[in-house]
Amino acid sequence: MAALAQHIPPASTIPFEDAVQLSITNMIMHAGPVGQLVMLTLLCFSIVSWAIVFRKIVLYRRVKKDSEEFIETFWASSNLSEARRAADEFDYSPEASVFISGYTELQKINKIRAKKEEGGQETLDMQLATMDNLKRAVRKAEAQIIGELGSSLSFLATTGSATPFIGLFGTVWGIMASFHDIGQRGSASLTVVAPGISEALVATATGLAVAIPAVIFYNYFANRLEEINSEVRNFSTDFLNLVERDFLSRA
Repeated sequence: MAALAQHIPPASTIPFEDAVQLSITNMIMHAGPVGQLVMLTLLCFSIVSWAIVFRKIVLYRRVKKDSEEFIETFWASSNLSEARRAADEFDYSPEASVFISGYTELQKINKIRAKKEEGGQETLDMQLATMDNLKRAVRKAEAQIIGELGSSLSFLATTGSATPFIGLFGTVWGIMASFHDIGQRGSASLTVVAPGISEALVATATGLAVAIPAVIFYNYFANRLEEINSEVRNFSTDFLNLVERDFLSRA
């Protein structure tokens, strides 16, 4: 036993490179060109995705704050002109943007209405036609602002659906390369197989690591956008009802 112990090297004499040869960094650095290209692609997806996430978090917080303050200011205003002057202070409020578009269209309608009243009494059909123009302007503003708030979310959806398959492609390619090495060396020992297989599996793990946050945040932002859309539509309905009552009262 003493003689056998003399031939077993102590742990401190085992080369450090052998202990870390399967580290993730080492596997990526020693991967083939295809594997490194896959990892670079996944890295680009990850960077862009996280940039979108942080930008949307900040944006939606500002939207919520400005929207709450504008709606409070709107209902506290004595007339639409006062609300219009206050709306310029809330740059991130979708309701303020919709209101500004609607108020601008309303001013145009009032000018046309004043000219028509000079030539004769305005009929009910004419009133309904002008209200239709206002409604179309408001709905167009709604669609535009919601489209702007939802921009770049499609990239998160693409990242969530595409990156697992990109990682899987890297894994399949790595396994193919590993079997090629086995055929060349004529050996299927763990020492020969393990490094190549490990490098291949890193691509799949990386693809999932990129995809999972993208899917989570896409669903979160999509739900938040739907809430904003609902709030904007409710405000638009209240605004149009207010204008329509004023139109009828002056008829």
